[in-house]
Amino acid sequence: MLSHLVVAQSLYFGDSLFYIVCFILLMWLIKIFAWKPITKMMSDRADKISNDIDSAEKSRTDAAALVAKRQTALNASHAEAAEIVQTAKSNGQEQRDQIMAQAQADVQSLKTSAQKDIDQEREDALSHAKNDVASLSIEIASKIIQRELNADDQKALIDSYIEGLGKQHES
Repeated sequence: MLSHLVVAQSLYFGDSLFYIVCFILLMWLIKIFAWKPITKMMSDRADKISNDIDSAEKSRTDAAALVAKRQTALNASHAEAAEIVQTAKSNGQEQRDQIMAQAQADVQSLKTSAQKDIDQEREDALSHAKNDVASLSIEIASKIIQRELNADDQKALIDSYIEGLGKQHES
């Protein structure tokens, strides 16, 4: 029975040695065929994740720049719209002022024209009145005097009478 224990120990040591050699060989094979591809895959994955993070950061900064650019464009369009409205208001005010000035000039022109027409009508009326008064005064004077006046006497008499009428009319 003792011999059986000795053989069992040697088998155990031999099996252990075989297992150790197989394990070392398996580890070496794993290192050559599996470890390098796995570490390469892990390295590639880490690089991809890093690139994705960098790309996301770049996209975020680009988006922020685009938002700022659009906000600037929006502010510029608001300013331009306000400027257009202000220009339209000032143009409207200028046109209104020009129309008012033209209307005032037209009114003044009409007023001056009306005043000239009134003055002309007054002159015409006075002229007709002078002629009528002259005719009447000559008739009255000839009836009163019972004689005919010559042209110079008649003209002097009419002028003096008209001056008297003009002075009464002015006062």
